[in-house]
Amino acid sequence: MATDKDFADYILEQLEGAGEVTARKMFGEYGIFLKGKMAAILSDNQLFIKPTEAGRKYIGEPEEAPPYTGAKNYFLIDNLDDPDWLSELVKITEKELPLPKKKS
Repeated sequence: MATDKDFADYILEQLEGAGEVTARKMFGEYGIFLKGKMAAILSDNQLFIKPTEAGRKYIGEPEEAPPYTGAKNYFLIDNLDDPDWLSELVKITEKELPLPKKKS
């Protein structure tokens, strides 16, 4: 089941406090980007945050699951109605992620 555009729009609204967050449609799902770095995936109307040590400390004991078959585990986030908490988590995550490699 693909992620609904309404769900993607809702998540983007919730993340407005993180800065310029964008969503890119990818294979029927969405990648969530901050400062050019993919920090999260929306899959089956669920939010998956890339795992980082700082994110783990911020969350406490995150639930982990793969966003799609064959993927590594991400943090599965169910606290979607707290925009301040969610925006802070994405900002913390982005700081630990490397810049994407330049395409040749």
